[in-house]
Amino acid sequence: MATVTFRDETATGKPLTEWRVTGLPDRMTVRALIRLRVREEVARHNARPSDRYYGLVRPDDAVTAPHGYRLPGPRRLDWRRQADTAEQAFRTNAFFLLAGDRQAEELDETVDLTTTSDLVFIKLVALVGG
Repeated sequence: MATVTFRDETATGKPLTEWRVTGLPDRMTVRALIRLRVREEVARHNARPSDRYYGLVRPDDAVTAPHGYRLPGPRRLDWRRQADTAEQAFRTNAFFLLAGDRQAEELDETVDLTTTSDLVFIKLVALVGG
């Protein structure tokens, strides 16, 4: 069983958040890792719903806020909907995933968690004006 550290960083390498998940299989697809990450962060949010969400992708009807998203009011989120949104965001390069020293390129590629215990997610931000 593997232990993985999920970490968010800025494009310049500044760490934003980090947490560990234990008891994972030795190998998982990028898709499964993204869905696991989203399920975990939505579970944390749903345990104490608020009008702020600090996750990988923006929930429906939320607006971007510093280091997260602002919801119209406190509410629970659907992790499956968020995970589907995250998969689409990965496909359109809204964020990228570094597994060890390598960038993951396909949702169905497999990551060996016995040799790669750090997963770094970097959200890309659109530039103002173009």
